Amino acid sequence: MESRDPAEPMSPGEATQSGARPADRYGLLKHSREFLDFFWDIAKPEQETRLAATEKLLEYLRGRPKGSEMKYALKRLITGLGVGRETARPCYSLALAQLLQSFEDLPLCSILQQIQEKYDLHQVKKAMLRPALFANLFGVLALFQSGRLVKDQEALMKSVKLLQALAQYQNHLQEQPRKALVDILSEVSKATLQEILPEVLKADLNIILSSPEQLELFLLAQQKVPSKLKKLVGSVNLFSDENVPRLVNVLKMAASSVKKDRKLPAIALDLLRLALKEDKFPRFWKEVVEQGLLKMQFWPASYLCFRLLGVALPLLTKEQLHLVMQGDVIRHYGEHVCTAKLPKQFKFAPEMDDYVGTFLEGCQDDPERQLAVLVAFSSVTNQGLPVTPTFWRVVRFLSPPALRGYVAWLRAMFLQPDLDSLVDFSTNNQKKAQDSSLHMPERAVFRLRKWIIFRLVSIVDSLHLEMEEALTEQVARFCLFHSFFVTKKPTSQIPETKHPFSFPLENQAREAVSSAFFSLLQTLSTQFKQAPGQTQGGQPWTYHLVQFADLLLNHSHNVTTVTPFTAQQRQAWDRMLQTLKELEAHSAEARAAAFQHLLLLVGIHLLKSPAESCDLLGDIQTCIRKSLGEKPRRSRTKTIDPQEPPWVEVLVEILLALLAQPSHLMRQVARSVFGHICSHLTPRALQLILDVLNPETSEDENDRVVVTDDSDERRLKGAEDKSEEGEDNRSSESEEESEGEESEEEERDGDVDQGFREQLMTVLQAGKALGGEDSENEEELGDEAMMALDQSLASLFAEQKLRIQARRDEKNKLQKEKALRRDFQIRVLDLVEVLVTKQPENALVLELLEPLLSIIRRSLRSSSSKQEQDLLHKTARIFTHHLCRARRYCHDLGERAEALHAQVERLVQQAGRQPDSPTALYHFNASLYLLRVLKGNTAEGCVHETQEKQKASTDPSPMPTGPQAASCLDLNLVTRVYSTALSSFLTKRNSPLTVPMFLSLFSRHPVLCQSLFPILVQHITGPVRPRHQACLLLQKTLSMREVRSCFEDPEWKQLMGQVLAKVTENLRVLGEAQTKAQHQQALSSLELLNVLFRTCKHEKLTLDLTVLLGVLQGQQQSLQQGAHSTGSSRLHDLYWQAMKTLGVQRPKLEKKDAKEVPSATHSPISKKRKKKGFLPETKKRKKRKSEDGTPAEDGTPAATGGSQPPSMGRKKRNRTKAKVPAQANGTPTTKSPAPGAPTLSPSTPAKYPKLQKKNQKPSQVNGAPGSPTEPAGQKQHEKALPKKGVLGKSPLSALARKKARLSLVIRSPSLLQSGAKKKKVQLRKAGKP
Repeated sequence: MESRDPAEPMSPGEATQSGARPADRYGLLKHSREFLDFFWDIAKPEQETRLAATEKLLEYLRGRPKGSEMKYALKRLITGLGVGRETARPCYSLALAQLLQSFEDLPLCSILQQIQEKYDLHQVKKAMLRPALFANLFGVLALFQSGRLVKDQEALMKSVKLLQALAQYQNHLQEQPRKALVDILSEVSKATLQEILPEVLKADLNIILSSPEQLELFLLAQQKVPSKLKKLVGSVNLFSDENVPRLVNVLKMAASSVKKDRKLPAIALDLLRLALKEDKFPRFWKEVVEQGLLKMQFWPASYLCFRLLGVALPLLTKEQLHLVMQGDVIRHYGEHVCTAKLPKQFKFAPEMDDYVGTFLEGCQDDPERQLAVLVAFSSVTNQGLPVTPTFWRVVRFLSPPALRGYVAWLRAMFLQPDLDSLVDFSTNNQKKAQDSSLHMPERAVFRLRKWIIFRLVSIVDSLHLEMEEALTEQVARFCLFHSFFVTKKPTSQIPETKHPFSFPLENQAREAVSSAFFSLLQTLSTQFKQAPGQTQGGQPWTYHLVQFADLLLNHSHNVTTVTPFTAQQRQAWDRMLQTLKELEAHSAEARAAAFQHLLLLVGIHLLKSPAESCDLLGDIQTCIRKSLGEKPRRSRTKTIDPQEPPWVEVLVEILLALLAQPSHLMRQVARSVFGHICSHLTPRALQLILDVLNPETSEDENDRVVVTDDSDERRLKGAEDKSEEGEDNRSSESEEESEGEESEEEERDGDVDQGFREQLMTVLQAGKALGGEDSENEEELGDEAMMALDQSLASLFAEQKLRIQARRDEKNKLQKEKALRRDFQIRVLDLVEVLVTKQPENALVLELLEPLLSIIRRSLRSSSSKQEQDLLHKTARIFTHHLCRARRYCHDLGERAEALHAQVERLVQQAGRQPDSPTALYHFNASLYLLRVLKGNTAEGCVHETQEKQKASTDPSPMPTGPQAASCLDLNLVTRVYSTALSSFLTKRNSPLTVPMFLSLFSRHPVLCQSLFPILVQHITGPVRPRHQACLLLQKTLSMREVRSCFEDPEWKQLMGQVLAKVTENLRVLGEAQTKAQHQQALSSLELLNVLFRTCKHEKLTLDLTVLLGVLQGQQQSLQQGAHSTGSSRLHDLYWQAMKTLGVQRPKLEKKDAKEVPSATHSPISKKRKKKGFLPETKKRKKRKSEDGTPAEDGTPAATGGSQPPSMGRKKRNRTKAKVPAQANGTPTTKSPAPGAPTLSPSTPAKYPKLQKKNQKPSQVNGAPGSPTEPAGQKQHEKALPKKGVLGKSPLSALARKKARLSLVIRSPSLLQSGAKKKKVQLRKAGKP
């Protein structure tokens, strides 16, 4: 914290001594607190607080420009320039600058003189030298930032001399004074600079080239006053052979100074501009940058070169750009991009992207320079692979001509790679590698072509809105042609055949082009927003590509496919085109567009894999014709020819086969098509989907679905990841190998079976290696026998190793198949999600419950892998959000009602048998969903069937009436099911069922509460755990509006009475809890009691609470005995909350004064103990306290109010309060009702006790004698009340009987407040003498 200056508080005194009037002194003191706070806020680290404080200070001073506040403000700000906190110095400097800017009448020389006097460098102590130096520096900076320094010649000269003096203290200030001097001189006029220049710049060139600041001052003078500089220094050539090494050293120092700031030094940019001005840029770039800084192997110098390259782009011509982009700097930049891969390494690529983006955005009118820079960066390659990513955001700044030129360059480099034009390099690790295949030109060509094809796709992906349609079509045709076709003879009708390959296109490269083409197809099909997947003509892009492919197929003399078509495959292609024409007639239908998209996509796949897609294409065409030819309203009960499956089932099988391919586009198309055919779904078609999702059948019957191999999936995924999969795959494979090596010993031990042991024994015995105990047999074994034995053992262990490897490969194969199967199931869940979302009212949705639950159960048991977790999350999301919480559901059950009732029972039973609550929750929610469906369906047959069952059964439960009678819900069956579940939950110790499950049941289906509430009421007085759960359920349920609406008023009142009776029975043992469970039992009972009170008050019910009040009062003493036990505070709060509802106020705890503790004895020992401290209440012995108080009450009467001295009035009042039995025991201020008093029936409204009159004392109201000096007689009188059942001879006994009838109806807040006030008045009167 900044210490206040000793002279600061004396400013009011100084004003007085200087002859100021008392009014000024009063005004200063009036605003001193507000005024001083400004300076504390100025030094705070928050910028908004500093700026606001500075602005308020200026406003404050503008109102008093001539007062003493200005003098104090200047003195305080100058003092703040040298404070110990380094962060506060710039804040005070900025505030001083704004103050000088606002009040121009303040002389700068005077301020500078005050700064120098305050912080005199010649007189300051050594310990305070550093703050003094910074104070002078920040003072000059404040004068400069005010904008007035360059106008004041005298202050300017003094400031320059002061900065020159500060420049000698480099250990503390480094180069900050020289930088400040350069900044100041850059703002002065030419005439002023001519006068000052001889004093600040030496004529020695060695000094000029010794530091960046001196050189920057020289360049400033050369720019503004070249004639004066020439007279002073003479003609100087900075780029001469003698000065180039000095320039390199200066730039190295500048690079080191901005190492942490990561910015380009100003001196480097000035030298670049000077070189361009003097036409010496090639020399500067070659000798200073490339041969000087770059050869130092110093990363800050290298980063300076990179920043120079980025800054120089807008300043260079096309020829200079070619010089820069073909040199060592750009090559070194490429090496840095390739090697800076670790997370903690500094990466310059994002900064270079900003430089390139700024350049491209700034020269939109010069497409040639744009193209030159983009081509140059794309030509920096590492063994053929460009260092720039395939997805480069800077291409969005390209003008249309530059974009067309860039696409043309990419296509030309793909067809005829010019490796000599590339700036290629190899890293140090690649140079050390001895593998000659890494340096082959074929490998470089493959890497370059793979990058080019994905760069073309990424351009379309990022510029799909701005890109011209003709250019997009060129890229799409280029990718399609080189994916599936080969040129036989060039023709003018097909431009793609005119340019041959200089290097033949290998199969691996063609596969990369094919993968990129399908990625482009996905972009064209899904991401265009003006018309999704369509050209301006209205046709999809896939349709144009199919037309182009048909053109290529018709020119068989010029072009041929990579995989030649057979006659059958060509017929399938022609039939596909015919079907497309037929679909155009149904273009108004939505499903026709989905069918068209599917047909086009499978037709393009016919070019990739003709054998697999031929039959698939024919089945799709058949299904499309049948779906468009049938009636829109098709009955699901229509008889189907068993020889020919319905078209929906065939199409579902086709969609499942397409989903088996690892293609995101196929996944989207299958989802779209299924969304249009799910309304025609049949049970058999749904079963095809469920067979894939069912874990039991899908794992046993692996031949049902043919899933694409993992290598294909990895290859396509690598294509989508922009060809960055190599390193990831190698790292993952190395991790798998390391894991395999760790468990290798265990597997080896487990694979050694008894058969191998027997073979080993046989070989050893045949070679006489096991000859018994005699050692002569070993000596008889010759060299030939040993060699033969070694060969036999080697062959045996080699076979065993092969067997172990085979078992390991089989295990890995099974794991890969399992992973593929899980991925396939995740993709198939898309179809389930579409069905549940678009057809929630379909009865087939009900068949999805148990299959989805089986997936959830299995995944929760084995959710270790990421695939299992993804499968679980997606299944749970579909089940919970799209199925159970759907607003629409099936309203046409037909004959399914009985099966659904059985399913409800089965689900509830399964929920009770689950090992954990999360799994049980899914089953319980499924049963609630089925209840909702049954309740919302109306079927007369179901009602008749239910009535017959109810007549035949002996269950006396009432028949459902109202809306429930018209639904399919069998209330008796459902009640029995959930009653069993509720009883199991309340009695079973480790039940997976939870309280929120039944709360959800009661809130969604409150009609079941009438039958389930008796079970809860029965368990209120049961064992500890059922009691707690039952009380908790009743607490949450009684306040539900849905539950209340299902009960008639008499039934609801009777239920409240039953619950109250059970709770009263529980409270008879209140305060006797010895264990944590018993304590929790008491808490739950009191919480339920308070809920009952709130419910009755809200419903305005009338209940007899006399017995309850007697029980609670009877347990008060035992409750007070355990007042200091652990967790008793919550119990006491609940108890007194209930007593307050019954009209009994909680007694106030007496605050004992510390001085009164040793009042019993006045010995010096007690005083010493008092000084050491006092015991807490829990450590004091209550028996001793009661014994001490008994003789005083019995033998010596307490002093009355008149006998007390006036100074002891407070003690007398406290003593009087303690002797009032009503307040001490917590009984109400009214008379307590006798237990033998007649109780009221629930139908008879009871009344609240009337309020006391002002002239009644508390002791009289409670039925005690009027004299407070006989507490023993009072206690005996209170004990006699329960035996007799009357209130004695008091004239208020009849009134007390009326007050014993309590009610929750008449009570009002106003009465309570007035009653509380009257009680306080009575207590005050009782304490008066």
